[in-house]
Amino acid sequence: MSEAVPADLFQAHLEHVCRRTGAALDRAGLDALLIPSGLPPLQFSDDQPYPFKANPQFRLWVPEAWPGCCVAFEPGHKPQLFFHQPVDYWYQPPPVPEAAWIGQFDVHIVQSPADVRGLLPAGRRRAVLGPAHPDWDGLGDPNPAGLTGELDYQRAAKTPYEIECLARANRLGARAHRAAERAFRSGASEFEIQLEFCSAAGAREEELPYNSIIAIGTNAAVLHYQNLGRGRPAAAASFLIDAGVTVAGYSSDITRSYAAAPGQFADLVAALDVTQQALADLVVPGRDYADIHLEAYRRIAELLVQFELVKVTTEAAVETGLTSVFFPHGIGHLLGLQVHDVGGLMADAAGRQRPRPTGHSYLRLTRNLAPGFVVTVEPGLYFIEPLLEVAAAGDLGRLINWPRVDALRPFGGVRIEDNVVALPTGPRNLTREAFAALEEGSDP
Repeated sequence: MSEAVPADLFQAHLEHVCRRTGAALDRAGLDALLIPSGLPPLQFSDDQPYPFKANPQFRLWVPEAWPGCCVAFEPGHKPQLFFHQPVDYWYQPPPVPEAAWIGQFDVHIVQSPADVRGLLPAGRRRAVLGPAHPDWDGLGDPNPAGLTGELDYQRAAKTPYEIECLARANRLGARAHRAAERAFRSGASEFEIQLEFCSAAGAREEELPYNSIIAIGTNAAVLHYQNLGRGRPAAAASFLIDAGVTVAGYSSDITRSYAAAPGQFADLVAALDVTQQALADLVVPGRDYADIHLEAYRRIAELLVQFELVKVTTEAAVETGLTSVFFPHGIGHLLGLQVHDVGGLMADAAGRQRPRPTGHSYLRLTRNLAPGFVVTVEPGLYFIEPLLEVAAAGDLGRLINWPRVDALRPFGGVRIEDNVVALPTGPRNLTREAFAALEEGSDP
């Protein structure tokens, strides 16, 4: 699972990035680009840094990441990698990579990020993409809006290399999800489940793309549940895990829900799984992603009626906003170098935005899908106490079948999430592929 992505895929990817970046620089009236990897900030009043998270613009060019490095690019020239290798005995300096991809760069070893300044040619109209830092002051225009907007817009369409990285992140993520499910069914605590997930992924917690959501019982009703309970539950009725891993900077984002035993909640999980797969089948080039969200909203209303959680028709649940009590988030987002990848609301490279549908303010993606877009599809149905309380106090309260809802409150909720590529041949569901490989025993 950890083997390098084929060198020919990376070479084609980098050539594509060079071409489109060169064209964007020309349109912006610029000659060159500097992209720092970033430096971890220090904790307040301390000399300990926060965990390092590389600048995603840097990761677009380089499969690995280290603090204090940067890429310099001028159209028509081989990209340069300034590799930060300090003389240090407090921390171990990184070795220069020996992987095949390093041959795509002219590599310069620097002992300090500030050394880059003296190695760059003068007289260039340069942009610097990344967080502000004194080392880069005066070297170029920081994050010019016209350039960053175009580059962010283009990043939505992934190259074959990027799709392969995401596929591998899904395969590794599926393996770790299976380990987490086994831990849950053995009676483990949320904290113990997280340890099993990290072990199966071969990752330290700080290397995961986001804080894992490991939620037992009613905790599944907290959409971004952030705690890891240490105590083993006496009786765990349900389990929701939203967790991913990273391969070469590209992240999987997978959610699964489980019932501890057969019953109405298990039936609800199965029904939402069918709905989720039908929605994933809509991920094709040319489709407005906002329409997929609205279709999800309608289909979840159907489930509310099917499971007698509401006392109205599907149409009435949609029109009154009743569905939002049980499904208060968007159907998904772009996925790539960032879990919530940039450019989701952009109408064009000039930065104009496509509005969200009225009443759906949490949707993160409103673009028409194009070949190579990778998105998440994550419908959910929850029993969230604050939302139920508001509904009960208002006009929506009389439309809810409270005995049915009360019976399902202990389960928290259900969410199922896959990572799907829009391709001319149809949707490619990276997550279902990954779990199928595990079941077939073909996962390497």
